[in-house]
Amino acid sequence: MKIGGLYCEERGATDGEPIILSAGLGGSGDYWTPNLAALCAEYRVILYDHRGTGRSDRVLPDPMTVETMADDLITLMDGLAIENAHIMGHAAGGLAGLMLALRAPQRLRKLVVVNGWARADPQFLRCFETRLALLRNSGPLAYIHAQPIFLYPAEWISEHSARLTSEEDGHLAAFPGAETMERRIAALSAFDIDARLGDIAVPTLAIAAMDDMLVPWTCSARLAEGISGATLMTMPWGAHSCNVTVPDIFNRNVLAWLSEGVQPGKA
Repeated sequence: MKIGGLYCEERGATDGEPIILSAGLGGSGDYWTPNLAALCAEYRVILYDHRGTGRSDRVLPDPMTVETMADDLITLMDGLAIENAHIMGHAAGGLAGLMLALRAPQRLRKLVVVNGWARADPQFLRCFETRLALLRNSGPLAYIHAQPIFLYPAEWISEHSARLTSEEDGHLAAFPGAETMERRIAALSAFDIDARLGDIAVPTLAIAAMDDMLVPWTCSARLAEGISGATLMTMPWGAHSCNVTVPDIFNRNVLAWLSEGVQPGKA
């Protein structure tokens, strides 16, 4: 179904606490497939495609900012008559959750930010300059073909190479367009709430993969340092998309923190 132009799906326990899963730059709710079975056993899970991507309306707001991404989370909750929800966001989706925690904390129960940041790190900017150069100079297929390098550990890419190659045609067909990607990347690059982290009072779990080459784990450490009472969970392996590469470990720790507020520490 669509709510305010946003494609969304509901899964799992209809009487469970609601949790909204917000994807990263690619924007597709399908990103969370490896985590659904574990989450759906206990929670009312809401998946959605970010505005401008997937099955959602392709027209982006002007200006396109992380604030407008947070507005879309409110649009979803209002449309589904959800007063407040847990939110788990990967990278861009985590930033939307952080912004919502600043603007409307009453709409959040708990927030999980996976490989996110309070301010764009130089390594992040370098990686996205490289990805944008590929997109501009070589086209969407080259951009898509290079994407796993930034998302997964090298050995995982080798092991899953055939699958990754077979998925490229589907990713190309769903590609939202160069202009949309440029504007989404610009919004993420401009995001800076570092000086406001102390204003966030929502219970927050910052998950960081130590081998993430796109967003250094120290960015998550900064979130945990700046947000009062926040928990940092470091994963030694798994890279930027650690919820995909090591889903069992990821799911176990997230579920424990959501249900009991335990301090996972290291995976």
